[in-house]
Order: sequence, then structure tokens, then C-alpha cells
Amino acid sequence: MLKSFIFALSLQIQNNMSLQEILTPYIQQAVQQLFDLSIERIEFQATRKDFEGDVTMVVFPLVKQLKGNPVEIGNKIGEYLVTNVEMVSKFNVVQGFLNLVINDTYYSTFFNDIFANATFGYQPINTGEKAVMVEYASPNTNKPLHLGHVRNVLLGYSVAEILKASGKKVYKTQVINDRGIHICKSMLAWEKFGNGQTPESTGLKGDKLVGNFYVKFENELRSQAKPIFESFINGDFTLDKTNKEDKLKALISEINKLEGFYNTEIEKIDFIIIDQENSDLSNQLEAAITDKGSILKVISSFKKQVSEDYFKGKSYKTIDGILKPALTLSEKIENLKSDVNEIARNSTSAMQEAKEMLRKWEAGDEQVVQLWEMMNGWVYEGFETSYKNIGVDFDCNYYESNTYLLGKDVVEDGLAKGVFYKKEDGSVWIDLTSDGLDEKLVLRSDGTSVYMTQDIGTAIQRVKDFPDVGGMVYTVGNEQDYHFKVLFLILKKLGFDWAEHLYHLSYGMVDLPSGKMKSREGTVVDADDLMTDMTTTAREISEELGKLDGLSQEEKDGLYKTIGLGALKYYILKVDPKKRILFDPKESVDFAGNTGPFIQYTYARIQSILRKADFDFSKSVEMVELHSKEKELIKALAQFPEVIQQAAKTYSPALIANYTYDLVKEYNSFYQSVSILGETDEIKKVFRVQLSQKVAQTIQNAFKLLGIDVPSRM
Repeated sequence: MLKSFIFALSLQIQNNMSLQEILTPYIQQAVQQLFDLSIERIEFQATRKDFEGDVTMVVFPLVKQLKGNPVEIGNKIGEYLVTNVEMVSKFNVVQGFLNLVINDTYYSTFFNDIFANATFGYQPINTGEKAVMVEYASPNTNKPLHLGHVRNVLLGYSVAEILKASGKKVYKTQVINDRGIHICKSMLAWEKFGNGQTPESTGLKGDKLVGNFYVKFENELRSQAKPIFESFINGDFTLDKTNKEDKLKALISEINKLEGFYNTEIEKIDFIIIDQENSDLSNQLEAAITDKGSILKVISSFKKQVSEDYFKGKSYKTIDGILKPALTLSEKIENLKSDVNEIARNSTSAMQEAKEMLRKWEAGDEQVVQLWEMMNGWVYEGFETSYKNIGVDFDCNYYESNTYLLGKDVVEDGLAKGVFYKKEDGSVWIDLTSDGLDEKLVLRSDGTSVYMTQDIGTAIQRVKDFPDVGGMVYTVGNEQDYHFKVLFLILKKLGFDWAEHLYHLSYGMVDLPSGKMKSREGTVVDADDLMTDMTTTAREISEELGKLDGLSQEEKDGLYKTIGLGALKYYILKVDPKKRILFDPKESVDFAGNTGPFIQYTYARIQSILRKADFDFSKSVEMVELHSKEKELIKALAQFPEVIQQAAKTYSPALIANYTYDLVKEYNSFYQSVSILGETDEIKKVFRVQLSQKVAQTIQNAFKLLGIDVPSRM
């Protein structure tokens, strides 16, 4: 009887049936026989830690149909299962929850069936399903990759790998923004100040060299714009080169009016109360007002000095109530001044020359195109090095210089279908107000396209290039949330069936303790430098711990890189993509807690056990009785396939990261509670080594989905 039960159970497990799927027909049978009721769906959940059980059936959905007491219903079903289903050994009912205890035979059978499966949890590619294209990175060619790109590429690459592991065919792609005013700025600065410099002559990566010239251009532009801006603020518009004098007059008039209101509000501020709540902030605000500085900048700076919790507390709410009128006005004034400064920037000779260079590029000027090709070539080589270092890849690339004209024919088609409409000036729009959005421009009156047009055309082109694609994932920061709502809606209205399967993998900014990045000023956190710093941090901490005796210097260097990059990737990917991250390099390399190195260390510890196991543990063994820690560990392993599917469904690497951390915590509890190599019972010893090996393999497979390597020694 037991052998036939084990055989049937083994078949179910091999068919990738979860515990819930195996139990469902038995419970349906119980309800049918006990209550003469046919039910299609059973609701399960994990058993709470404070109750005995391995899986919980939620009884409440049956209460309405049976009009009975949930505890009585649960008890009857539980008794039936214990009597008739061999794998259910005990049960208890808490209110409307039936907690089922599954016997050890199920778990040992389950483990023996997955032990030899090196890719347990991964599903083979379902050739009957449409493929998914995942876009990430999509850098500009005027600067190297930075910390923001790091989060982007790690998220995009990881989601692509998770989708693949869930059984989908995946294409990884990027759109390289290789045209436009930004690259012309770098080109113009190289022409003026470069003296023929190349990556070879300077020893710099190509993307860094080009990025240096972008910063040089911006510094020159800022220098030229400053006196123009000041003349505008003082009412002198003779330096305007943009024909926007009327707009400037309106902006300056509004600024002057708001500054009058602002000064009135400043006089009302009660600094005695602010000083009582926070004397340091009070001093900073008074100093700023005395020097005619911005209180907005003071608050922004202050937010970096204190914890987020402070701003949720009563003390700051009191301060905020006092400052709010002045802060609101200050923000409006800053925004208006920013508009004035943009006109000043566009009035500089530097910007005029950059625009002329862009015009020449668009006209196909041979000299400009040659310079563009040379400098972009330098950048592509630099990007490739960075991608290789961070461990991501792509199946295909799209270049904006090839795609920026796409979409115009689609606009004509959309006009014919009535999806778009034309205004009197000849510009083409779509009205999305009935969908809760606004009107959106898709073609300018001069016939030139906007980014929306290009994105429409590029999406359509991708499906032409890869006809098996039935969905796309765009990994782009949350500042573009609205853009993608509009894009996806337009593609649906144009009638593309694959438009139902588009997803914007939106994510928050990454900050460092030192503050936000600004690429114009050249204070951007370079991705290559960050990776080098992470490796250095890993080396310093590893040397402090002093556990690397016996490794060659080459092995140590490889290990430092594995730990450093693992720390960086895990720290970023363990957080829900939509949340903003404050990245602390030292905290990420901690060998304790929810960090990459902590998980890597557990993997290395298991490898040490496997090296010391001087006996054959390749063949499965039958355990009659499991230790509670063994059972909990097998239960944790059993969750892996469902975690992958859930992570794929929600496009969230954080689910994989945090599952791996929980698995490692479970293993460490097991490691502390039972003897492994010192166990005298041979069957138990073999089983525990096998269990350790399977946990290590699952850690490795989970981390592979995050793009993280695991070391055999640490």
C-alpha cells in the first residue's frame, strides 16, 4: 500500500504538481461525499507559524453555500482527509482555517524526485506561446553609464532571465539614443577643445572621453548663459536669440509679482517656534534669508541630513505648516526662473552652434557624419566593456538614428482610421480625454515626429523584425509613467493585438548618501567606477575577516569582484522596483543580514561541506522520519517554482532575491540544529548532505536569475 502511494505521489510531483494541486481533488471529493456539494476551486494559504500545519485550506468560501459553522465544516473535512488520504497525518481548525499536517513520506518522496533535477524550478520554453521582448539600458551616446543605468540594466536583465525561467521565449534589446542635440554637444566640444584626443591617446574608455567633452560643453554653455539670464531677469532682452521676448516679459512679470508675495510670507515666519522644534534648521533658514538665498534649497539639503522618519513626525509637520506658503511660492519662482534660464541657454552661441551641427547631421553633411560615427564608435566600445563587467547582454540593438523617422506612415494610417485628427496648423493629435488622459501631439505642423511617434514606429518595427513577439517590457524610470500609458493606449487603438501585452517596468531613482546625480555638472556616479569601488570595498572587508588563506592572488581578485558585484546587484534587486533606493555601498557588502555576501557565504559554506563529504551521496535514500528542520527546508525548496512564476507575473526580481534570503536563513537554522558530517546514522548523513547540495544548487539557480555569481570558497 505504501509503495503504491509513493509511486502515485512521485508521478504527481514529476508532473510538476504542487502540494495544493495534489490535495485539491481529495478535498473536492471530501466536500462532495460529506455535503453533496460540487466545488471547483479551493483556496489555500501558507499555515501561520504559530499553528501546527504545512498548508491551510480556507473554509470560509464554503460557509455561504453550506450555511454551516466554519469550524464544524473544517473538522469534518479534516477528519475525512486523515482517514482517506495517506499523505495527511493530522489537522487542526482555527476559526475558518483548516491547517493540514502532511506526513514525512510526501516530503522525502518530493525531495528524492527533485534531487537529480539540476534546474528544478525552471520551466522549459513553451514553444506554443508568443515571445516577449524586454528592453533595458537604452543609453545616450554622450556619456558613460551611471548608477541610474545600473538599476535599469540589472532590473531589465533579471526580468528577462526570470521570464525565460518561467517558460517564455525572450529577446533582450536596447534602443541606443545615438542622435540629437546631446551628442552634437560632445562633438562640438571635441572639435573646439579636443586637440585630436582619442581613447588610445588618453588611455580613457571611449564613453568616458566623450562624456568629458559633454561636461566641457555644459560648463561653457553655463558660463555663456549666466550673463544672459541675469540680463533677462533685469528686464533687458536684447540678447534673446530665440524670438521669445513676449514670453520672457510675461515670465519676468510673474516672477516679480510672486517675489513680492514671497517676501511678505517670509516676514510672517515665526522663527521662535521653528527654533524650538529644530534650532539647526532654524539657523540654516535664517542664514539663507539674510543672504537672499532659497529656503527651498535649505529644506532640500536638510532632507539629506536627517532620516525620512523625521519628516513624518509631529515636529516637522509644525515647521512645514509655518513654511508652506513661502515654500510653495519659492518653488513656483524657481520653476519660472528655470524657464527663463532655458531661453538663456538657447540664446548662447554654444547652443546655436550645436543646433547648427544637428541640422548638418540631419542633412547628411559628410564631415559631421564622419565625426558622429567616430565618436559614437568610441562610446559603443566603452558600453560593451561596461556591460561585460556588469554581466548583462543583448540579443539585438536598435539605434535611434535608424528609428527616429519610423511612425510617420502609422500616423497617416491612424488619420484614415479616425484614431488621430489634424489641427488647422497641420499638426496631428490624438484625443485621449475620454480615457482619463489628455490630448497628445504625434506629428508637428512641420511634419517632424516627436518621441511618441518614434516609439509607436519602433514597437511596430520590432514585431516585423521578430514575428513571434507577442508582448514587450520597457524598463524605464518612473518619470516616464505617463508616456507609456499614452503609448500603450495608442497602440491598442491602432488595433495591434500584441498591444494588450505591453508592460512598463517602472522604477524609482537611486541615490547615494552624498545626494542625487547630475550628469550636466559631471558629478554623475560612473558605473565603472562604482563597480571598481564595490570590488575594493569587498576586498577591504574580506581582508578584515581574514578567511582567504590558501587562495592565490588571482583567486582572491576574482572573489573580491564576485562579492562586490553580488553585493551591488542584490542590494538593488531585493527592493521592489517602484521604490526609490538610497544605495549604501558599505552596507551592501555586509556579511550578515539580507545582503548578497551573506547568501554567497552560505553557498560557499555548503561547498565546503560537499568537499569534505568523502562518501557517495549520489543515490537517493528513503527517510522514514524527518527532523523538523529538514522538513522546513524541503518546504522552502518546494516554493521555488511558484516564486519564479510569481516573479515573472509581477516582473519583480525582488521576489527571487527575498526568497533566496529566506531559504538561506532556513538552511542556517538547519545547519545550527542538526549534525551533518558528524551524524552517525549513515542514511541521515547522506540525506543531509544531499539536502545541503540541493539548497546550494537552488541558491545558485536563483542568483543566476539575478545575474549574480556564487563563489565556491569565501
